Amino acid sequence: MSASVSSPQNSNSAAAAAAAAQAVAANATASSASATNSSTSGGSNSLASLSSNFNDFLNLLMTQLQNQNPTSPMNTDQFTSELVQFTGVEQQINTNGSLTKLIQLTQGDEMLQASSIVGKTVDVNTNQLPLQNGSATLTFTTTAAEPVSIAIYNSSGQEVNNYSVQATQGANTWTWNGQSSSGTTEPNGAYTVAIYGGANGATPTAVPFTVQGTVTGVSSQTAGTVDLQMGGASTSMGNVQQVVN
Repeated sequence: MSASVSSPQNSNSAAAAAAAAQAVAANATASSASATNSSTSGGSNSLASLSSNFNDFLNLLMTQLQNQNPTSPMNTDQFTSELVQFTGVEQQINTNGSLTKLIQLTQGDEMLQASSIVGKTVDVNTNQLPLQNGSATLTFTTTAAEPVSIAIYNSSGQEVNNYSVQATQGANTWTWNGQSSSGTTEPNGAYTVAIYGGANGATPTAVPFTVQGTVTGVSSQTAGTVDLQMGGASTSMGNVQQVVN
């Protein structure tokens, strides 16, 4: 049966195989680039997709060899080109596997480094204010002595309290005792804070600040990052400005 396949059919089959191989190779390159910037889970999905394409390409190549016209075999240069593309896909699969392992190893190292500051106090660039043991501290900086407004919100977005503070020029430290505007004591957890400055009558402007908290744990995220827990608050390890003690 295979000998009855005509030369034009063989030519079309070869052209289709070459086009498919180019598509597979292009997909392999895109998958490899995606793996370097995605999570470990995303990298695994890309690798599975690439492996599937690799198997499809192999089946296509074997079918092409089985059905070519023996009296008019595939051009040697074209066949060699397809084998080169075939090898390229295999190399991309191996590269993706290596990148996935590298991401896992890197994340493991970050976890070990982050665990060394558990129990220590850190300054973090985040608007999540951790109330721990009934106390929360933040540091803000103003370019001049001026009144500032500090608003604290709960997880539902409701304002818990609002304070007016007279700031001095430069760095200022402020501590919240967990009291709400009604005089009740709020539970430990994560709160959102906003600070605005400006003299009376002036347009309020946001004041830069950092929050302070004690690290109670670390966790690995699917995006390949490591987060710190400060009681009920969580933030990326990259937001840490300094370790206080």
